[in-house]
Amino acid sequence: MRKTEIKGSPQKEKNHGSTEFTIRSPQLKERIATRRNLNFDKKMKNSVSDRSFYIESSDDEDLEKELDNGEDDGNESDSSGLSMNNQNHKQSSSYNTAAWPKSYRKSIDMLGSVPSPSLTRFGSSFLSSSLTRRFTPEAFSTSIIKPLLSTVVDQPQKHASYSHLGPPSRRSSLSMRRDEKDNLAIDSHGLPISRHSSFGQAVANGMNALCGVGLLSTPFAMKEGGWLGISILLIFAVLSFYTGILLRACLDSKPGIETYPDIGQAAFGALGRVLISIVLYVELYASCIEYVILESDNLSTLFPSAHVTFGGFELNAHLLFAIATALAVLPTVWLRDLSILSYISAGGVVASIVVVVCLFWVGVVDNVGFHGTVTPLNLSTLPVALGLYGFCYSGHAVFPNIYSSMGKQSQFPAVLLTCFGICTLMYACVAIMGYLMFGESTLSQYTLNLPGDLVASKIAVWTTVINPFTKYALTISPVAMSLEEFIPPNHPKSHIYSILIRTALVISTLLVGLSIPFFGLVMSLIGSLLTMLVTLILPCACYLRILKEKVPFLQRALCFIVIAIGAVASAFGSYSSLRKIIEKLNG
Repeated sequence: MRKTEIKGSPQKEKNHGSTEFTIRSPQLKERIATRRNLNFDKKMKNSVSDRSFYIESSDDEDLEKELDNGEDDGNESDSSGLSMNNQNHKQSSSYNTAAWPKSYRKSIDMLGSVPSPSLTRFGSSFLSSSLTRRFTPEAFSTSIIKPLLSTVVDQPQKHASYSHLGPPSRRSSLSMRRDEKDNLAIDSHGLPISRHSSFGQAVANGMNALCGVGLLSTPFAMKEGGWLGISILLIFAVLSFYTGILLRACLDSKPGIETYPDIGQAAFGALGRVLISIVLYVELYASCIEYVILESDNLSTLFPSAHVTFGGFELNAHLLFAIATALAVLPTVWLRDLSILSYISAGGVVASIVVVVCLFWVGVVDNVGFHGTVTPLNLSTLPVALGLYGFCYSGHAVFPNIYSSMGKQSQFPAVLLTCFGICTLMYACVAIMGYLMFGESTLSQYTLNLPGDLVASKIAVWTTVINPFTKYALTISPVAMSLEEFIPPNHPKSHIYSILIRTALVISTLLVGLSIPFFGLVMSLIGSLLTMLVTLILPCACYLRILKEKVPFLQRALCFIVIAIGAVASAFGSYSSLRKIIEKLNG
């Protein structure tokens, strides 16, 4: 403080920065005291007297210093926490940040309708172009992380408000920034993870992944395996639920593990990541082949006399509708913004319920009846049933993404139990009803057995036809995006290459579907060769590899049993399916 004397030399006193006067004249001191007494109330109310302003500014400075110290401490703890997060992030990302495929989580989120930053919070800010453009992790990371890490700016305030209310709460701003950091989850690729899915959303996503076209073939599976073969469905349900729990343990074992390929790399290194990714992508590609066959079979049932003659070459109904299906889905495959299709395909559960209700309606209300002959056990074709039942539980590729997106991840076992319970009940009911209705004449899709003149039959067939149109692009997009990663960055013709890649994938699925148009046998081969790996074998192998000595003896033994069951079912099912496909092609 600068202390000034009216009479005498000035003195300096260390204080808080306001000016005071030492009055030695009695007359002047009295006059000043009188003035202060007269105006004391007014000055106190307006907080403008020298003394009152001095005290207030002093308190403000002390408070500011305290807040500054608190903010410094907060910044230190914030920065230490952030550095710790960065260390964990570097540790977790050291084994999978630059590894292929980088686009897996985003593409599988779209496929499984899992809340993804690009599909929910940010709308189509990143997926803005109508035609496909190549996936670049840098652009994706920048466009998504920037809004999430927006800084908090304190609003300037007038001095009077500052005097009466105190300084703006820097601690509250700091706590807001801390909360934003705490709620922001970053995966090993530097992409934000949405953790806001409720229990109901997770169940809907899980059922959408499980309830697919496999539902249509469960009566055919019972025909191939016999009445007792339904026990295989129940066994696979229990084992698949168990391996889903193992996937969760793998996800929680190390920071940064968010997807199935991440699990593969954590267990077996970069080679494990690549091999598991290839298996997952081949399974998705094969599912698209099934969609083409499915559309061809059902549309040719609706319009059996459809044909086209061109230059002496005639296209029958099967060929015509297979080609028409490929042409119809091709524009949707070119699109990068698949958010609308993602939401529509989430209605796959509703579509599954509709076809189940239609089957029940045809059997009970329309008096088709349940009078088919029943075979207890058919050992010769039981391996085909193994693959068909196994295909029903091919949702494990999506489960890690569902778990990562949940707000309350402790509910994941209950989500799995609900999904597997409801889906298994649906599968069993359809298998029993369809087999009792059509007996040994049951076809690979029970919609092909439904009487064509019934309204319920038409509803079931059209529902079956429409649903794959929304799922084809979502199913093939992960495969396409993984291939697009091999295009050089910032290539001037990258969008053309992307269109060519996606067009080639569609054409190839069409050619394979026309070459082996056996829906049930192809499904059995997929279920035996690929689904057994993804659902039973790999989760147990990764779990044992990652946790190693932490795995109890009984659980280790159970994992080996599951691996053995999966390997035996895969071997017998694949061999039987391939043998029957070759027989049909040669016959």
